[in-house]
Amino acid sequence: MIAEQLISDTIPPLKTSDSGLKALNWMDEFKVAHLPIVNHQEFLGLITDTDILDLNAPEEPLGNHPLTLIRPYVYATEHLYEVLKMVSRMNLTLVPVLDEQNHYLGNIGLRSLVEHFAGLVSVQNPGAILVLELNQNDYSLSQIARIVEENDTKILSLSIETATDSTRMELTLKLSREDIRPIIASFNRYNYQIKATFQQGEFSEDLRNRFDLFMNYINM
Repeated sequence: MIAEQLISDTIPPLKTSDSGLKALNWMDEFKVAHLPIVNHQEFLGLITDTDILDLNAPEEPLGNHPLTLIRPYVYATEHLYEVLKMVSRMNLTLVPVLDEQNHYLGNIGLRSLVEHFAGLVSVQNPGAILVLELNQNDYSLSQIARIVEENDTKILSLSIETATDSTRMELTLKLSREDIRPIIASFNRYNYQIKATFQQGEFSEDLRNRFDLFMNYINM
């Protein structure tokens, strides 16, 4: 999944001829704290709600004010993970997307980003969750996958969490079946430490409900 595939036309860019009041109204309408300013495909930067509130005359065109704009963006061919990194690092509510000629193509809103990421990690798919805790040196994806697949199950998604002050890691597996008791038994035979399991659809249903609530919150 690359940035170009995530672009949504829901949130339009501003022009320097637009007023600060118009920008604030759009921010309220689209539930964002940033908007891109674009003139003839040239991305000038992102303006924030704080920038606008600091203007002495917000009813005047934005181009009349000495603006200090941030210029975060991703290129159209960059991966979803790079978009997520940009959002996390700069606390953005949308990410501008440029082509190789640095022309503005559109933006990726937070809602669109969350929806696509949820699909990537199979949030909405039925199945159980299994969390393993192990030393980083003992991590072998091929062995873990073999144990799962020997029980007629597929790994739908996988995530790893590590701590900078520890050699331990947590491996979270989203699996394609809800009853994972045979898989648990197999991991126990191989002396894997199982930290948590969520099966029989209880966690999956809860996760779907939490995801729906989060998306409703973004859309408020």
